[in-house]
Amino acid sequence: MERSSHKKSILSWCLYDAGNSAFATVIVTFVFSVYFARSIVGDETNGAALWSYAIATSGFVVALASPVLGAMADHYGARKPGLVLFSALCVVPCALLYFAAPGMVVLALVLFVVAHTGFEIALVYANAMLPHIAPPRMVGRISGWAWGAGYAGGLACLAMTLFGLVGLGDINPLLSLPRAHFEHIRAAAPLTALWFALFTIPLLLWTHDVEKTGLKITEAVRKGLFQLRDTFTRARQQKNLLTFLIASALYRDGLNTLFAVGGLYAAGVFGMSLTEILIFAIGLNVSAGLGAVIFAYADDHWGSKRTVIVALVGMIVTGLAILLTQDKHVFTVLALALGIFMGPAQAASRTLAARLSPPDMVAQTYGLYSFTGKSVSFLGPLAFGLATSIFDSQRAGMATIILFWLAGLALLAKVRET
Repeated sequence: MERSSHKKSILSWCLYDAGNSAFATVIVTFVFSVYFARSIVGDETNGAALWSYAIATSGFVVALASPVLGAMADHYGARKPGLVLFSALCVVPCALLYFAAPGMVVLALVLFVVAHTGFEIALVYANAMLPHIAPPRMVGRISGWAWGAGYAGGLACLAMTLFGLVGLGDINPLLSLPRAHFEHIRAAAPLTALWFALFTIPLLLWTHDVEKTGLKITEAVRKGLFQLRDTFTRARQQKNLLTFLIASALYRDGLNTLFAVGGLYAAGVFGMSLTEILIFAIGLNVSAGLGAVIFAYADDHWGSKRTVIVALVGMIVTGLAILLTQDKHVFTVLALALGIFMGPAQAASRTLAARLSPPDMVAQTYGLYSFTGKSVSFLGPLAFGLATSIFDSQRAGMATIILFWLAGLALLAKVRET
């Protein structure tokens, strides 16, 4: 592959993160989740619980499907067909969320579960492309660049939502939509879907894919299912990899829970308005993106394991400080500091999965990486909900997230980076 086309291949793969991160940022965490709880359900506490259950349902489906699809991808070869299919499974229902008006709880939940499932499974295929497009010495940097591009994409889509649909203070939005039934907020869903679709196009055109093996899909599925049993057997034999998968499942569950309830926490505990939440989210994406890019070089120089450990320690320290503060402005500053460590924890974990994986089971490893994360994905939201209910405090719920980070850190310390 020529050098220029190789760079274009990597850049296009990174841009995919810029597209799909808009869904995670605008829909899952900051905008649609708050609208769902406050306006569709009309009860922030009950709405937060339903949102968590929807994420857990999606996680259960992904836990079952991703190892099978990963094994199949190894036999079929090409990753792009699966990536396109499941990206579309996210984009289409995401756009249809516009029709989820106040009171339409079931419609909103069904569309969100389908979109979130497509989003997560598409990531299995995208992650499996990393070892094939990145030179070994640059795997960490390219993974970090992609996370940085993801935060930049989420930031840009948030800014478009703020200035294009919602408005800021006396500044009217560029697009004047009716507000009687929150059309201006619901429009963030098709905007996000369009953003995701547009940033998928460069990957389809220019990112290098693995050659097809020549097997038909049905034959690849059959071989994949047979190999899946061997995958679990080999994973048990790869104790180092297995320890990492369990450790990362715990701290990623803490992170995913934070992403799921972060906007709701800011709105409920500190009474932030939607405009304030958007501004807060933009700042958080800036700090997280900078952290991902800066630590990308540390990943290659320090090693992925050490990078993740530094990121986890930083998250735990700033997370404890957030629990103690009562001031909205102090909370905002601490949350921005926390954001610096969120990107590196995710990016370096993705790199470490590739480095610990045997060469002939990369796609399966990412399937297991997704499976282990999603197999416990109900625990974080459940712990958050139970602690919040028992102590009648969302701060108690947030404390459980830090416990997941501590447990993951303790296990990660036992992993040997190879």
